[in-house]
Amino acid sequence: MTTDPSIAAADRAFMAVALRLARRGTGRTADNPSVGCVLVRDGRIVARARTSDGGRPHAEANALALAGEAARGATAYVTLEPCAHWGRTPPCSKALIEAGIARVVVAVEDPDPRVDGGGLAMLRAAGIEVVTGVETAAAESVLAGYLKRRRTGRPAVTLKLAASLDGRIATATGASRWITGPEARARGHLMRARHDAILIGAGTAAADDPELTCRLPGLEAQSPVRVVLDSNLSLSPTSRLMATAGQVPTWLVCRGDVPDRRQADCSRFGATVLPVAGDGEGRPAVDAVLAVLAGGGINSVLVEGGAAVAAAFLRADAVDILALFRAPVAIGGDGRAALDGLGVTDLAGAPRFRSHGIECLGADTLETLRRAT
Repeated sequence: MTTDPSIAAADRAFMAVALRLARRGTGRTADNPSVGCVLVRDGRIVARARTSDGGRPHAEANALALAGEAARGATAYVTLEPCAHWGRTPPCSKALIEAGIARVVVAVEDPDPRVDGGGLAMLRAAGIEVVTGVETAAAESVLAGYLKRRRTGRPAVTLKLAASLDGRIATATGASRWITGPEARARGHLMRARHDAILIGAGTAAADDPELTCRLPGLEAQSPVRVVLDSNLSLSPTSRLMATAGQVPTWLVCRGDVPDRRQADCSRFGATVLPVAGDGEGRPAVDAVLAVLAGGGINSVLVEGGAAVAAAFLRADAVDILALFRAPVAIGGDGRAALDGLGVTDLAGAPRFRSHGIECLGADTLETLRRAT
């Protein structure tokens, strides 16, 4: 890696552009990561691109197509190591070599076993200068879901809670619309668009009959896969989720002993049925749920509840980010709590998080917390 401070500063600046491009594709590239690529020649950007919606073509291929001959002799800034394997398209490393790229700057190496340093090795073998480790922390944040799935076999999990000042999500009668205001609800919809899947329990599905889609203007098509933890496949055929299962991907995660006939009935509505191991109490086990989601190409999942599901993910130590929306209203102890029991008997064993910022959304606040390590 070069030690020239002026070149290092330029590398960081151009990588920052690539990272902004990658962020735009978050939640839109299916099982592939959202990658940004910027081509620079003689200090000037000649092309910039990200991974296309759906995951193909990759960012590098898109940028090379835009640059044409201007790519020859250029530096490519890529947020993730260019791939080295043949799939539906040729390897991006090969494409960079054939385009005459002289230098490649990479933020993060790809842990996919089909790549895992192979892309960098291919570039170096072709005589291309390779620089790694530029803006790595920022790239790890953008690629968090993909990296989590590749490194651990499960997607990154964000738990969203919208509660009163005293941690209630509804009154004693079940009234909950609306605890938070329009600005907070709009942010919640934006979070949906930025995740690959949104997950709720069967109880919430029955009580609220939600659509679980993104309803922000211009982002309607970015609705994530809808996942319902439905142990016995009890979701009503007349529910909004089932009625629209043919239009918006809907996955029902149930216990493995649910009769085949019931599974077939749900499949006829267009839902995907995913039987998994139970947790010993008649519910799908969280680790089994996350494994099956990862197997389906889900990099990131937004857990929206209800209280039993939220508590189950916390008990399983499966929450990476906690998005806590607070409304300036008190409901009282007779209201419905945001979390079911966690079985905490000693504070040392309680789930702990670190705050990473608080922002105001109208009258409400959003605090983002990450798992304490």
